[in-house]
Amino acid sequence: MEIKADLVLEILGRPAEHIKNALISLVEKLGTEKGVKINDKKIHEPTQIKEANDLYTTFAEVSVELDSLENYFGIIFAYMPSHIEIISPTKIELSNADFNELGNKLLARLHDYDALTKKFVHERNFLVNKLKEVAPQLFKKIKEDDAGISSSINKEEKKKSKKS
Repeated sequence: MEIKADLVLEILGRPAEHIKNALISLVEKLGTEKGVKINDKKIHEPTQIKEANDLYTTFAEVSVELDSLENYFGIIFAYMPSHIEIISPTKIELSNADFNELGNKLLARLHDYDALTKKFVHERNFLVNKLKEVAPQLFKKIKEDDAGISSSINKEEKKKSKKS
């Protein structure tokens, strides 16, 4: 089944030249994927983010032909476009076997992300505990700040309850 789709790829970062070159490379890489043909592409110039100092964003509009629904979902997971729209076909029929295969690939990817997240949380906790061992003064300051915040919140709550 051939699928025609339009997608938008975005990059945020600095400097402006770097993100533009990174986006060009990303679009080129997309074009080398098996079962993917780029029909049209437009890469926009980076623009500075107003609220951030020296931070830029750019995006590319890309029209592609994909040889399967599996490639469609593969592109979604591998490239994480900010937008994707199937242009044709207007109707897609799937057998139970094909739908189950796509569902299981989706689940496998989600399990991979879950495992990575758990690994990063474990590593973070390990590093925080090691840091507490070698620099406990850093955490004393955090506890004092938290206590100050809690104290301020309690005072505000007492003022409100007196007014009621």
